[in-house]
Amino acid sequence: MSDKRLTFKKRLHILKHHYRDKKMAPAFNAIHTFLFAPDETTHSGSHVRAADDLKRTMNTVIMALIPVLLFSFFNTGYQHFSAINGFPENFSVWNDFLTWENFWVGITTVLPLVIVSYGVGLVVEFIFAVIKGHEVEEGYLVTGMLVPLIVPVDTPLWMLAVAVVFGVVIGKEVFGGTGMNILNPALTIRAFLFFAYPTWMSGDKVWVHEAVDLAGGPDAISGETILGFLAQGHEYSYSVSDMFFGFIPGSVGETSTLLILLGGLFLIFSKIASWRIMVSAVVGSLVMGLVFNAVVDQGWITETSKFYGLMSFDFWKHLLVGGLAFGIVYMATDPVTGAQTNRGKWIYGFLIGFISVMIRVFNPAYPEGVFLAILLMNVFAPTIDHYVIRGNVKRRMKRLKNATILPKDSEGAAKELKAETI
Repeated sequence: MSDKRLTFKKRLHILKHHYRDKKMAPAFNAIHTFLFAPDETTHSGSHVRAADDLKRTMNTVIMALIPVLLFSFFNTGYQHFSAINGFPENFSVWNDFLTWENFWVGITTVLPLVIVSYGVGLVVEFIFAVIKGHEVEEGYLVTGMLVPLIVPVDTPLWMLAVAVVFGVVIGKEVFGGTGMNILNPALTIRAFLFFAYPTWMSGDKVWVHEAVDLAGGPDAISGETILGFLAQGHEYSYSVSDMFFGFIPGSVGETSTLLILLGGLFLIFSKIASWRIMVSAVVGSLVMGLVFNAVVDQGWITETSKFYGLMSFDFWKHLLVGGLAFGIVYMATDPVTGAQTNRGKWIYGFLIGFISVMIRVFNPAYPEGVFLAILLMNVFAPTIDHYVIRGNVKRRMKRLKNATILPKDSEGAAKELKAETI
């Protein structure tokens, strides 16, 4: 087995040298480095050789997303069949709906979204690499997995393909490629879908498989999310455990808070994602939720207001529904588009959580605002870092000024320094 593997690797190296300096070299090198670690080394200057690289970093994030993807297969079918059949009196998610039919519906609906996302995105990446003569970048490995997880389950494939082309070209390539973009590419794709095709990205029929197709007929089913119920002033029937485990309607991969939490811990443990951004975003969302709960408790808003349902929603439950938890863990922590300084990460994350809940409440037509909040803070992240760095420089200059001893007389210098300090 090892001899065959070495032979295959040797042949790839031979082909790699054959395609060197040719037009299609970037495309072949991308396939070669995907299978094996590159054999190039730095020939001059100081450098550090490490086992991790961009490809392995991206693969680590994908590993954290795999459980969410697998659960989406189950939940897609579960929501479809439960909406059609209703909930029996002795309903048990583990016994009544944990069946192969659930997974099959999920596989046949979610997997095409993944294939289109990767297929179209990587084709665009390869085209730009060949035209511009640079290596194919691995940044889209994560984007290609995120995109199908943040869209409604019945999003038309052609629509997704158009959005992916827009997101890769406008959201990343025009800025210079991976590492140069100022906006998260996956969220750029989601924003394009939302503003270009709003009827497929919001409402009460897009979150459950076939709810749109059956609308208006005798077999019509509801696909309303919890946030949608609250935005319309209705009560929801889901328990806290349903919300935490993910047995609720929503975008493909955003429903299971439990798996998202485990994925976040894995990314923190592997030092891929910033725990400061995650913690501060959670705090920001809780603070905004508490403010709205206080407004309701003080009687400043009545039940007749269109904002009442989401304002009175328990502040901590905001983390269990919608895409808030998913956005905080997998998108707000993007090291390229997020804040870079430690203090900036606290500010950046807090504002994402704060603004997300604010948009939820004040936009009943679309009671989900995490992707808009993250895109907004992507734009302001460099500004936050700029002022954090300026503040650090001013503090250091002040400490340097107080510590500098100009007079030669040490006793006089000490008295002068003490006077300046006081």
